[in-house]
Amino acid sequence: MALDTFLDRLTHQDAGGRPRPPRDRTDLTPKLLSVLREGYDFPKFRADAVAGLTVAIVALPLAMALAVASGASPDKGLVTAIVAGLLISLLGGSRVQIGGPTGAFVVVVFNVIAAHGYDGLVLATLMAGLILIVAGYARFGQMIKFIPHPVVTGFTAGIAVIIATTQIKDFLGLTLDTESAEFVERWRAYFAAAGTIQPATLAVGAGALALILLLRRYAPRLPAYLVVIVITSVAAAALSLPVETIGSRFPDMAAGLPTPEVPAFSFAKAQAVLPAAFTIAFLAGIEALLSCVVADGMTGFRHRSNQELVGQGVANVASALFAGLPATGAIARTATNVKSGGRTPMAGILHALFLLLFVLIGAELMAYVPMAALAAILFAVAWGMSEFDRFVALLRMPIGERAVLIITFLLTVLVDLTVGIGVGVTIASLLFMARMSDTVAVTGGETGTAEPEDASQRDALPEGVEVFRVDGPLFFGVAGELLDALKRVGRRPRQIILRLEAVPYLDASGAVAVIEFVRQAKATGTRIILCGAREQPAELLARARLGATSDEVDYAPDYEAALALAGKAAA
Repeated sequence: MALDTFLDRLTHQDAGGRPRPPRDRTDLTPKLLSVLREGYDFPKFRADAVAGLTVAIVALPLAMALAVASGASPDKGLVTAIVAGLLISLLGGSRVQIGGPTGAFVVVVFNVIAAHGYDGLVLATLMAGLILIVAGYARFGQMIKFIPHPVVTGFTAGIAVIIATTQIKDFLGLTLDTESAEFVERWRAYFAAAGTIQPATLAVGAGALALILLLRRYAPRLPAYLVVIVITSVAAAALSLPVETIGSRFPDMAAGLPTPEVPAFSFAKAQAVLPAAFTIAFLAGIEALLSCVVADGMTGFRHRSNQELVGQGVANVASALFAGLPATGAIARTATNVKSGGRTPMAGILHALFLLLFVLIGAELMAYVPMAALAAILFAVAWGMSEFDRFVALLRMPIGERAVLIITFLLTVLVDLTVGIGVGVTIASLLFMARMSDTVAVTGGETGTAEPEDASQRDALPEGVEVFRVDGPLFFGVAGELLDALKRVGRRPRQIILRLEAVPYLDASGAVAVIEFVRQAKATGTRIILCGAREQPAELLARARLGATSDEVDYAPDYEAALALAGKAAA
């Protein structure tokens, strides 16, 4: 049985086990197939080729720089951009997504390599790819909308600070006795080594950073990163500057694509890297879907989130087979693709092929690139990731949003990325539930309160009958309100009408509260009439044996029917 068919059968049944209508299968179809069915001609190919070449020129220095920042050699970043970039466009759910290594992975990759070696990273990447494939077929693509913006902004800003921090050494040419992965310890080491700054390295780094800023301001159409790489490499070689280069740090860097092979596997190793695999999968999914949302806003198209996760998963599995890095959708490169005229997945495919051509032709030239120039590029990348304007705007939000933002940011920088995300999402969820509970009301009862529209609900009540109405979702955050309402009743009535017309959702805790409400009422001789339950609450109550056929309660489709039922019982 296919995985998606199994999941459909598992999740698409009603309370009686009857199958519900099947889902639309187009959400698990690669966008490339849809584009080809629409018709693909030479003008579209020409536009995609121009966009693909433009993005490849931008991606070439970025892939190398991000690999170095992650603790790997530059060729690993290029392999990732080629292999994963090709498959993300080939199998993904977006027309214009560009995939490859990104800044979001730098911290995670660096820590995994430090703790488990590069082979541990490759295994974690493979496992993350499999997790993403399962997530796509399980249709988790819509989950992105449940990650609060303060959390996303907080951890991306935290990653930006960490990336910039890791490049201080190469930018200044510092000589360090030890290089800690901890943020505070790293800065202590930098200050201790301040006397080892190399003027030539600092000059190259500062010049590269200044040139990037100037090109962005006065010549934004030029590929600033590639221009900086070429100029600094030529200057360093021509002037014989005593600066560290890619060739001097990575003398054994391989050229071209390696032969694919399955990474070494053991259960002990897999267990050790499993948390990292889930972190990689989470980050890949979040950033890819965020990039798709941005691209949809720029193009007017609509991506397929579940197929995008499947494409991302296959791409990460393939990247691992080629000993590459984790990959995901790159927001900046995707935006460059759109601005350059790319409108189909062929632009992303051609971008990967152009990168392969660059690697095959100019691999030897990469050895001359100064490490300080790559550090300058990463400073610019970090600034773009920080989303400084959005960060400042969120600081003007209510105290709850500010707290989530700042806590996520600080934990990401000072503790760990996964801790920052986990705590941020938890706090944001608790704040949301607290606010939701304030919007839910249980009204009625002799000593209770009634809103103006409920004031007349007691006028037609037969003798010995009370009525309560629940407004809003009855979930664990407000389940206790229902029992408190029962306690407000002075003399226990013969019957209580519990109005559920305004309850759109009932969770397990809410169902337990209803069960307890019925039990406590029954203990004092009071019969409960459940009135106007919607489909989801009614289905869950039926599973809890409080359905329409239950002997514990009476059911009424609306309030008028409940009054009639109560009056008949009173007679």
